[in-house]
Amino acid sequence: MVKESKKWFSSWFDSPFYHILYKDRDDSEAQAFMDTLTDYLNIPEGGSILDLACGKGRHSVYLNSLGYDVIGADLSENSIAFAKQFENDTLHFKVHDMCKPYKQKFDAVFNLFTSFGYFENEEDNLRTIKSIKKELNDFGFGVIDFMNSEFVIEHLVPEEMKIVDGITFFLKRYLLDGYIIKDIEFVHNEENYTFQERVKAFSLKDFEQLFDKAGVHLLDIFGDYKLNKFKPETSERLVMIFK
Repeated sequence: MVKESKKWFSSWFDSPFYHILYKDRDDSEAQAFMDTLTDYLNIPEGGSILDLACGKGRHSVYLNSLGYDVIGADLSENSIAFAKQFENDTLHFKVHDMCKPYKQKFDAVFNLFTSFGYFENEEDNLRTIKSIKKELNDFGFGVIDFMNSEFVIEHLVPEEMKIVDGITFFLKRYLLDGYIIKDIEFVHNEENYTFQERVKAFSLKDFEQLFDKAGVHLLDIFGDYKLNKFKPETSERLVMIFK
């Protein structure tokens, strides 16, 4: 029996295997990034943050521990169900499609860890940025933390095998039709599974065009989680601040 994703981001992100494969992500690096970013943006004490495409809420929980009023929003019902265990008076999690504006305004809207460019309908990328614009209050900032596609393509590892929790994942990466694609295959309990990740290989220029169409202003560009200068050839990240 082969189980295959149709709309990959809704099925793969809702799968327990997604969280198994990526269980070793560096929380300390993510937390240091949140410290640096919120300090740089000078978000007011007790300020409101929307963590857009929050997954299981690791950034949301930490931001809340810093004293911010946080809403984590994600399309994955399973991820939100998991994250709800962390809720309190100033931390809430909601199932939400980021293409559509959330119903309130925030001091900051964060879209972190390459949680953009998934959509089959490319107009949804523009709709997402327009939605972020509507979600910001008069003093608010939007942040998109994306991969540096030029660097990723240059250093793409075509094939890799990872064993996590006794599951052997076979990964294949390639560029096709402007998308960076990762094919994921594995066997669990004698069933064959295949999933695919597809992320549009947006360049800084592509984002600048989207921002222009959405009527937002790009204020700052950084190349890593320490907010060092963005360098197209060597930076691993593309962190954009806009409003």
